[in-house]
Amino acid sequence: MDTISPPLAAAGFELRFESLFNAGRAFAFPCDERGRVELDALSEPARRNYFYARAVVGREFATPAVVCRQRSAAARAAS
Repeated sequence: MDTISPPLAAAGFELRFESLFNAGRAFAFPCDERGRVELDALSEPARRNYFYARAVVGREFATPAVVCRQRSAAARAAS
């Protein structure tokens, strides 16, 4: 199993699932620069949300994107 090493997790990337229908609605999960999410590090509700978002890609959420957390925070502040 691939795991995220602490330096990669601290690098500040997140895997974002943007809603196809509600602007500003999204799920975001910490990941490495390749989009790998360490499932064992997620809380149970976050893990359920992650699996849900993956299951409804193309129906409720767009294909996920790996984004830098600083860039993502700046985009949210601007909107």
